[in-house]
Amino acid sequence: MDRRRPIRPPRPTAVEGGVTRIFNRSQQNASAADHQRLKTPSPKASDALPLPLYLTNTIFFTLFFSVAYYLLHRWRDKIRNSTPLHVVTLSEIAAIVSLIASFIYLLGFFGIDFVQSFIARSSPDAWDLDDEIDQTLLIDNNRYAAPCASAITLTSKLADSTPLPEEDEEIVKMVVNGSIPSYSLESKLGDPKRAASIRRVALQRMTGRSIHGLPFEGFDYESILGQCCEMPVGYVQIPVGIAGPLLLDGFEYSVPMATTEGCLVASTNRGCKAIYVSGGATSTLLKDGMTRAPVLRFGSAKRAAELKFFLEDPNNFDTLAVVFNRSSRFARLQSIRCSIAGKNLYGRFCCSTGDAMGMNMVSKGVQNVLDFLQHDFSDMEVIGISGNFCADKKPAAVNWIEGRGKSVVCEAIIKDEVVRKVLKTSIACLVELNMLKNLAGSAMAGALGGFNAHSSNIVSAIFLATGQDPAQNVESSHCITMMEAVNNGRDLHISVTMPSIEVGTVGGGTQLASQSACLNLLGVKGANKESPGSNSRLLATIVAGSVLAGELSLMSAIAAGQLVRSHMKYNRSSRDVSKLES
Repeated sequence: MDRRRPIRPPRPTAVEGGVTRIFNRSQQNASAADHQRLKTPSPKASDALPLPLYLTNTIFFTLFFSVAYYLLHRWRDKIRNSTPLHVVTLSEIAAIVSLIASFIYLLGFFGIDFVQSFIARSSPDAWDLDDEIDQTLLIDNNRYAAPCASAITLTSKLADSTPLPEEDEEIVKMVVNGSIPSYSLESKLGDPKRAASIRRVALQRMTGRSIHGLPFEGFDYESILGQCCEMPVGYVQIPVGIAGPLLLDGFEYSVPMATTEGCLVASTNRGCKAIYVSGGATSTLLKDGMTRAPVLRFGSAKRAAELKFFLEDPNNFDTLAVVFNRSSRFARLQSIRCSIAGKNLYGRFCCSTGDAMGMNMVSKGVQNVLDFLQHDFSDMEVIGISGNFCADKKPAAVNWIEGRGKSVVCEAIIKDEVVRKVLKTSIACLVELNMLKNLAGSAMAGALGGFNAHSSNIVSAIFLATGQDPAQNVESSHCITMMEAVNNGRDLHISVTMPSIEVGTVGGGTQLASQSACLNLLGVKGANKESPGSNSRLLATIVAGSVLAGELSLMSAIAAGQLVRSHMKYNRSSRDVSKLES
């Protein structure tokens, strides 16, 4: 399903006419007559009110809610006493009139922006609805006058080589002087690429610095609108390498890795080779459930404990699950675990989310449950939908112990011959190094989920290539690497256990063309209609299998003393940086 917002087609005539009028008006601000006009603000509708606007709003707000409360209580009494509702007293008539009057006022006041948004989309004079530039704005913009003036003289150096059309050049000048907010360009122009181009030029003029090396062409700016990135000016290039084939659970995968670190893809590729010639790796999915934990406050610890007992009572789970599952046809509540700190309750909701990573899905489900609980726990105060007991994008013991997202264990048995010929080391050296480095060394450092050599390297590279949330690399990289000599010391058993791999194959950056292509390479693009959730689960096992390969290769390089030599060969640039153009 395409979840992008529909983009209104551009209106060249309306924009050109509106921009020309605003630009001409801004050019005339330097004249004495316009300067005097700016000093004397034009009359507004609020000037006709007998009281200040804030006081008038307060009165009508109070009136509206007071009479609404009064009428609701009166009608409740009438229902209890079997009195017809159409029989009203003089005070009730006055209350009804007051309610209607206050409603009309509030609708008129707060509906202005809503009505103007429709007018702005349909009227050729839409941009003339913008407020006049007041004196304060002109004073604030004086801070940019000097750098902008100097930047404009350097246009040939800072701007992209292709000159802008005249109408776009006028819009750039208005963005620079503050007449048009940069963030509103997409909505005003109706063309995301054109908006990004104008913003790009305006940025260079305002800062006096070039971004010529930041690519602009060749990107679908409409695909990120309202979904991935705001106020774009270009995109960053990250090279994508392929490691593999990774032989996992009897299938071969070519693993895309987006990285700027030399040796990373080559090292992971060597690990894939060692696994392949040893018969492949196997993976097991231990758990699949995304979490969200709101923080709730009560008047006493006793009341917080009562809600804890209610939420964790198995007899109430089915009712809560029905309420929670209304948020999505894929969301299925799995468990609720609560913790208390004084009179504050932290409830950790866990649910399946199909092929989506699922943060928005679980958040909507939690909100449904909180609304439902207000009936029986009216004294419950929702402090935040997330109370950091989830825990999202932070290293946390709760994720390391309980898991979050996909919990996966992946293992392989590497033959002694492969260890010696491919990895250039020995089984005894690998086992000893793993114990002293990944286990004892990490314990000495007080590591939390970091009992590995470099799982985050592989996780980050695959996340960037496949459109995952890079910030979730924090908990997704939690991993413990184990090595043990088996079969009387003739083979090496290696495993990685990763309790919180947070991945999805739909939504977010997975919809972008490059990332979608990488998902397609792995055979997990989009949602699996036959078995919802199987694509994201498969992606999680591929991540774990790739980490297994990366761990095996790096540990072998360290054991054989090859790490520094390899990085000096593959991770060093031979270019003379001092001679490069700044």
